[in-house]
Amino acid sequence: MRDTLWFRMLGVGLAASIAAVTVALAVTGRLGLYINPDSAWFAVSMSVLALVGTVLSFTLRLGDAADHGHDHGHDHGGDHGHDHADTPAPARPGQLAAAAATVTGGVLAVGVAGAMLVVPPATLSAELAMQRDTGSPPLFQGADSVALAVMGDTASFGVGDWAGVFATATDPQAFDGTEISLTGFVAPGDSAGNGSGFDLTRLVITHCVIDAQPASVPIAGAEIPSEGEWVTVTGTIRDVDGRLRVDAASVDVIDEPEDPYEF
Repeated sequence: MRDTLWFRMLGVGLAASIAAVTVALAVTGRLGLYINPDSAWFAVSMSVLALVGTVLSFTLRLGDAADHGHDHGHDHGGDHGHDHADTPAPARPGQLAAAAATVTGGVLAVGVAGAMLVVPPATLSAELAMQRDTGSPPLFQGADSVALAVMGDTASFGVGDWAGVFATATDPQAFDGTEISLTGFVAPGDSAGNGSGFDLTRLVITHCVIDAQPASVPIAGAEIPSEGEWVTVTGTIRDVDGRLRVDAASVDVIDEPEDPYEF
């Protein structure tokens, strides 16, 4: 396959455009809508290296990679074969397939880069969160969350932390009477066991939005807002027959927060 400017742009050029978009999202503070902020430094570092590599790749003359090795062995037998060396060989099926794959990959890369530039980042919807809800305890919960909750060190707890505590606490009575204030969106739930109440839900990300998992805590004792609406719930944790829930004192409808995910 010939080393032309077109094919080079399809490779390093488009990779560089995606890297540039990644850096731009980090600078504007929107990269957290795609990946865990703790991993942002790695993504940005790799993007910067990709941009540097792109600049360096264009210092290589066009055709150098394709011409390398073609001059070896032409002196054997005098002038025999030189006329054939100057005649371009017909494209083989494998070469045509490789060229088609390159063009296809380039078109897809253009689409990805263009979408990242044109379409504003959007949070995952409440509908998607409910589709991913399997009803099983969240996979991101850990024993350390329960230990911190027992000690009362819950100032930084979000919906994901409390969802882990609610799902794994072996002594629910220990949390009865704990006052909390949490923000999330409204999802269907039967917190009171009589058809009333809702689940306060938040998507929790480990690495990026692909592995986002819904976490929910049951809310009772309040009027149910519209499904998918963002609210801040202030209330008290209650142990009801061995199951924990939040008895709401207030439910305030709010705008979607700038950081809609928990990590």
